[in-house]
Amino acid sequence: MSTVKSVTDYTVEDVSFMTSTNFESAFNISVLAYPLLKASSAGSVVFMSSIASLLPAYSGAIYASNKAAMNQLAKYLSCDWARDNIRVNAVLPSVVKTALFEKYLEANKEGLEATLNRTPLGRLGQPKEVSAMVAFLCLPAASYVTGQVICVDGGMSVNGLFFPK
Repeated sequence: MSTVKSVTDYTVEDVSFMTSTNFESAFNISVLAYPLLKASSAGSVVFMSSIASLLPAYSGAIYASNKAAMNQLAKYLSCDWARDNIRVNAVLPSVVKTALFEKYLEANKEGLEATLNRTPLGRLGQPKEVSAMVAFLCLPAASYVTGQVICVDGGMSVNGLFFPK
């Protein structure tokens, strides 16, 4: 199922599938893991969100809305579960060079150029750059970080209206 379409083109089934895949799964696994996280006395939950949750685009509204809900869930759980020393954060990657995304890029060279022009670092992210942030958030070194939505996006989220050439 494509997540790239106009809002009016989504079916009820599309919305249900994306909500269950993105938001509900994050909620359900967190609730199921809560007793174990609490017993650990230093738990950490990291949601994989998306920069799409912060930056509106011409398509993908349902996906982005679910990721935005995930961001809010991270904030609420971080407050609610702090008493049990459980930290909750969300990581928001932008465009990361994966095998799946490379197939999309092959068919959409203009999309790649627009993305790179919008990204101050001028390149796609690497999977290891996202995983390094997730790993850090799970380490004791991040024990004072909770309730944060952290962009791993080469500066895309702070670029404003500046489009370098």
